[in-house]
Amino acid sequence: MKKQLFSVILVIALLLATLTGCGSAPATTDTPTTQQTSSSNNTSGGGNTTTAGPVTITYGLWDSNQAVGFEKMAQEFTAANPDIKIEIQLNGWSDYWTALDAAATAGTLPDTFWMHSNNFYRYASNEMMMPLDSYIASSDKIDLKNYPEGLVSMYNFNGKQWCIPKDFDTIGLWYNKTMFDEAGLAYPDETWTWDDLYEAAKKLTKPDGSQYGFLAAMHNQEGFYNFIYQNGGTVITPDKKSGYDDPKTIEAMEYWVKFVKEGLSPQIFGDPERAPAMENGLCAMGFFGSWNLSGFAANEYMSKNFDVTVLPASPSGGRASIYNGLGYAIAPNTKNADAAWRWVEYLASKEGQLRQAELGVAISAYIGTADAWVNSNKTFHIGCFIDMLDYAVIRPYSNTTSTWEDKTYEALRGAFTGEKTVEQACRDAARVMNEILAQE
Repeated sequence: MKKQLFSVILVIALLLATLTGCGSAPATTDTPTTQQTSSSNNTSGGGNTTTAGPVTITYGLWDSNQAVGFEKMAQEFTAANPDIKIEIQLNGWSDYWTALDAAATAGTLPDTFWMHSNNFYRYASNEMMMPLDSYIASSDKIDLKNYPEGLVSMYNFNGKQWCIPKDFDTIGLWYNKTMFDEAGLAYPDETWTWDDLYEAAKKLTKPDGSQYGFLAAMHNQEGFYNFIYQNGGTVITPDKKSGYDDPKTIEAMEYWVKFVKEGLSPQIFGDPERAPAMENGLCAMGFFGSWNLSGFAANEYMSKNFDVTVLPASPSGGRASIYNGLGYAIAPNTKNADAAWRWVEYLASKEGQLRQAELGVAISAYIGTADAWVNSNKTFHIGCFIDMLDYAVIRPYSNTTSTWEDKTYEALRGAFTGEKTVEQACRDAARVMNEILAQE
């Protein structure tokens, strides 16, 4: 009887232990500590951050290639800060914003997350991020003068700093050395113009459709935006009007679409299809941003066959490479604001930015860390991405960028399919864009 009673008690005890383990107790590390997160900076509107013991800070991002480097950085950060554990939450670009928007509505945003200029205004104007001014003012690691002014101002709204610059990027011309060698062509360099690109594309295109000379996808930042600004055109004017009906813009778009019309480029509209067109040997050349470095270097075909150089200039000699940069943001209702700040402060500090660059994750925004990124990879001649900063143009944006970019894509599609002339498609894009801009 005693044995039976003891067995019953043991079972009950085990059940209670199991239920406790399935609850929402704070996350712990392998070596629990009772150290509290610092609360000396808790002046930015965040929640109470004096929870004892280790806390888990969630970190939302959308690039699987960069996530590899950040996993390493998170481990290193936790080793130095055992009271904070970092949980990376990865979603693809489209899913990221769908999930982030839903989380913002539900009040369940990741503690820390990436922000893009396209969506910044909506998040800042609706206070779906925490203003960071108080934290910045009391930090001995963050000084906004150490980042490009254009990126700092991009993430400032109503006099408040909502994000700290994470990185910057430019666009380069990636080319397949093996295909060039087989065609007996010299590799592209800084002397190239659009005409050189066009002539090489013709020689690199095979009639059976197994190989195209150039990837002229319907993509703005890693595509026709660069042609537009090289040609002296614009996407958005200083007084917030569309530039798609600018004759220089239309001329640049006609040149870009010509690659598709003449069968020198496949018709590609979706972003996920662009990189595989290079990695699978379909296209000999293409425009891609510096943030693709880690993914391209990890791809055996790309690392063996490809290299990268500066973008070709327009026939008149005009040069431009679109640049942009992401920002680090903190959720306004995080329950661990100080711990979240310590993670963001590390990421944005010179130490964290150097580490990001050394790992080849991205060109860090912190001034003076670019060389570490260049030295992180010996497979490609990536110094060209830094060289193009001399004539880089900030990615066009306004308060409603994501809205008018989607609508202009719809209007421009007909030019790539041949259902419209390029001029008509551009004028349609200008009309819908102006309708949206008028409501800002």
